[in-house]
Amino acid sequence: MFSKKKAIIIGGSISGKLAARILSDFFKEVVILERDKEPEGPFPRKGTRQGEHLHALLFAGQYGLEELFPGITEKFYSSGAVKINSTKDLAWFHHGVWKLRYAGEYTTTLQTRPHLEWHIEQYMKRIPNVSFHYNQDVKNYLYNVAENRVYGVEIKDSDHSIKSLTADLIVDASGADSLTTNWLTQRGITVPSEKIAIGLSYFSRLYHLPDSKNRDWMIKIIYPNPPHEKIGGTISKVEGERYIVTLLGYQNKIQEKEVLKSDNGFLELSKKLPKLDIYNEIKDGTPLTKTSVYRVPQINWKRFEKVEQLPNGLLLIGDTVCRLDPVFGQGMSIAVLEALALQKLLRDKNTLPKTATLFHKKVSQIISPIWNMVITEDFRYPGISGKKPISLKFQQWYTKNIFLLSSQNKTIYNSFINVMHLLKPTTILMHPRIIKRVLARFFLNK
Repeated sequence: MFSKKKAIIIGGSISGKLAARILSDFFKEVVILERDKEPEGPFPRKGTRQGEHLHALLFAGQYGLEELFPGITEKFYSSGAVKINSTKDLAWFHHGVWKLRYAGEYTTTLQTRPHLEWHIEQYMKRIPNVSFHYNQDVKNYLYNVAENRVYGVEIKDSDHSIKSLTADLIVDASGADSLTTNWLTQRGITVPSEKIAIGLSYFSRLYHLPDSKNRDWMIKIIYPNPPHEKIGGTISKVEGERYIVTLLGYQNKIQEKEVLKSDNGFLELSKKLPKLDIYNEIKDGTPLTKTSVYRVPQINWKRFEKVEQLPNGLLLIGDTVCRLDPVFGQGMSIAVLEALALQKLLRDKNTLPKTATLFHKKVSQIISPIWNMVITEDFRYPGISGKKPISLKFQQWYTKNIFLLSSQNKTIYNSFINVMHLLKPTTILMHPRIIKRVLARFFLNK
């Protein structure tokens, strides 16, 4: 029995699909408005500019996704996704050292984002009260001033006609460039935000690699050691016996024109990484795609939970709220955690206005420790502007020791993995036995 009538989701992103999955249990009708055309398969789409680059689904996201879509993990594997042991099959060069490698208790799924997103969408299309409307460009909100309530949207259709749709709840899942912030600003409502300029660029290609008896990994990460190293990369096996290679540079370190001016530019860029491992893999490989570029000039956390006059009937989720540094691979998993938080609030049978208020506060609680982890690393580069945590210097010193000890101590590495994959809070890294090892390392190297 549905307690509410209709919900509209702006954006068929992963966060939009997840929100629709949750709302389908509580609303009689859920409509997803997507700007792109209907996909014909697991291929990159225009509206997801980051779709051609490496993505990760962390443990918390992977488990949550299976909870929301029972059986979807097996669907991934049966259509080619790669299942690996998370610590044995990962070779990770991080802050100048290689992490330990051993057969651990966790598994990870390696696949492209289009592959993952396609399977989610196919699952969603089997839910009878959810409908996708493609080629729909949301231009404005329908707004009742007297009630301070958003009650619908204005849409430009594929034939350029304008039409209106009304609903009990509007969910903005359209991403970092959504219309909501400007729309609120035009009404004199300020959205506080935290911005950090990182000047990040991604360059990616898919490859076929020749067989190699020396390839004892499924994914290899070469992370730059700040502040002097600014270029890194990852090579990962994905569905179709292919490998996706993503090279990245902070603070606009990579000259885009140099990379794109010739077919050899990507290979030459791979030589600039701290290790030549990725170059040595792809130099004899066959590129399957051209080089794709994705830029993240800044990360931005919009603090909607602090907006006192946020209209009723409006809920924000995913990158619409917070665009993180994608290098850390947390975006999709955060979207899953937000969806699960929304599910819990709706099960508690709160009114829609109260649900939205509580949800935005819960989203802030989910994002806050992750934002803090991310900017602790980003601020290792001098010249990056933005609000710095008071304890930044200590956090950077302490986490650096955790990173280095992860190449020697299995217990510490396991704790770090649980934090990185959003299974445990960062406070577990302050366990007395870990503090003792950090201090021992410090005094030994003093």
